[in-house]
Amino acid sequence: MSFAWLKRYMPRSLYGRAALILVLPVVTLQLVVSVVFIQRHFEGVTEQMSSSVALELRYLLDEMQERDSKAEALIAVKDIARNLQYNIQYVSEALVPETTIRRWYDFSGIVVERILDERLVELQVVAMPDDRQIYAYARTELGPVQIGFDRLRVSASNPHQLLVNMLFFGVLMTVIAYFYLRNQLRPITRLGRVAEAFGRGQTLPYTASGAVEVRAAGNAFLSMRARIERQIEQRTMMLSGVSHDLRTPLTRLKLGLSMLDDDDREPLERDVEDMQRLLDEFLNFARGSSEGEQVMCDPLALTQSVVEDGVRVGTNVHMKVSETGSDVMLNPLSIRRALENLIGNAVRYGNTAAVSVLRSEKTVVFRVEDDGPGLPEEQYGAAVRPFVRLVPARNQDKGTGVGLGLAITNDIARAHGGTLRFGKSGTLGGLRAEIVIGA
Repeated sequence: MSFAWLKRYMPRSLYGRAALILVLPVVTLQLVVSVVFIQRHFEGVTEQMSSSVALELRYLLDEMQERDSKAEALIAVKDIARNLQYNIQYVSEALVPETTIRRWYDFSGIVVERILDERLVELQVVAMPDDRQIYAYARTELGPVQIGFDRLRVSASNPHQLLVNMLFFGVLMTVIAYFYLRNQLRPITRLGRVAEAFGRGQTLPYTASGAVEVRAAGNAFLSMRARIERQIEQRTMMLSGVSHDLRTPLTRLKLGLSMLDDDDREPLERDVEDMQRLLDEFLNFARGSSEGEQVMCDPLALTQSVVEDGVRVGTNVHMKVSETGSDVMLNPLSIRRALENLIGNAVRYGNTAAVSVLRSEKTVVFRVEDDGPGLPEEQYGAAVRPFVRLVPARNQDKGTGVGLGLAITNDIARAHGGTLRFGKSGTLGGLRAEIVIGA
């Protein structure tokens, strides 16, 4: 049997599901106990006690029916009524209630009235004004008779106390258990928060705590984080060293080429410049988003500065949409590099680039559009892979890159807990690249 339909009604948070696991058994147990108690006590016990009282009343009424006067009838049952603790007296017809007197929450009174009405044909009405006394009114040949007796004769005293106590202590223990459970879940939520921050490029202090299993998961996360940081550091140092070592022979090549004739020197110098550019791209890819830290900054001001720097060096780029809002946590150096990569791709494969900053309550979107040939939708996933050359729309003839620009941008977006997505520009007709980051 599939319970997939039930998932939409279940809480999504760990606290909600833990509270449901805690509360559901308690509520179910209370309902079962309440139903069993009502059936056993309110009905079974009350029926037995009411039946015994009905037999005694039956005997008293039979004795009174055989007498010729009210006085003789009262004298005949006086001793029996005193021993059985009944208060019997004749009343006028005007004092007999028209309907049963019973409080709306008196559930045992319903059973008492039903049993007495079934066992006593002469019964007119039953009055149960409180928890202490019951008055039964019956017809006789000499007139209406009022028979009063203690409520304890037909039902237990304060039968609702068990339900009240059960409800009170059930709620009390549930609250205590909830606070205890919250303390047990706190290390898990803290671990999730630290792991999420590490995915955005932030390293928050964390110490493993909680139950043994939670401590094991926390220690495993700390070991994993240390290995990842060590691997990133080693990769960066290795590629930085390679880049530094290669720059020295490249510099010697430039000096050597400067002594050649112009016809021979210019092609070779372009090759050397391409090699220099490739080394810089490798280094940027190695660094990824590890350069700098995330701080509170204004996305619009950061984007405008990138656009202004592009215009200053002759890039055909302009701001299209600029929405203001509050500051968010960003790594300015990484976001600047990502926007420069997107703008560089836009003007490389098109004639102009339009940059927009879109804000909402939960997200910040950096959008770069161009008027180039765009990308087929089936190549969106391959565009962010390192060293991938896309053909025929954006081929290697348009530049000397090695396919690392979008890969670097994608890493930066993921380091901020966001994503890099592509689409078709609705205004320029080319590619629309967006960095979507949670605000």
